[in-house]
Amino acid sequence: MSNHQQISDLKPALNELGKLAKDKHIENKKYFDKLKKKTPKNLDYVMQDIHDAEFKKTDCLKCANCCKTTGPLFTLADIERISKSLRQKPQQFIEQYLRVDEDKDYVLQSVPCTFLDNENACMIYDVRPKACREFPHTDRKKFQQIADLTLKNVSICPAAFNIVEEMKKRMPL
Repeated sequence: MSNHQQISDLKPALNELGKLAKDKHIENKKYFDKLKKKTPKNLDYVMQDIHDAEFKKTDCLKCANCCKTTGPLFTLADIERISKSLRQKPQQFIEQYLRVDEDKDYVLQSVPCTFLDNENACMIYDVRPKACREFPHTDRKKFQQIADLTLKNVSICPAAFNIVEEMKKRMPL
């Protein structure tokens, strides 16, 4: 299957995602503001259920938009683990791949991610950064606390977009 066919299999399609997310932004922001004020007791349970259902039907290898358009934050533990697996000293890894951003965090020097291969697979998958392992963070406990991050992620990740839409249906506020 060609890359174009794979991308067109995504729902919503990547080329429509930015516009859809923009169209839903005000609605989503209001929803999350209400969610913070009046958090349902079962939020974590429902979110885990929605997250699991979405990722049963979503193949991240067909998309990898997160790896192509954004870079993760690298913790010191990430740097130690990844550099060890690459048989580098942490300082060598930092100099070769990372930079310090405006928040004083280590991030990739450029996107798409250096470690993304042409099959959309991660070349350091087993030791990838914590931020990558947890993306799009839709199964995080106390999900209401990451509303701003989620509002950004719905424009990057079709699965995150679908999860938020399902969340609004299952837990109308």
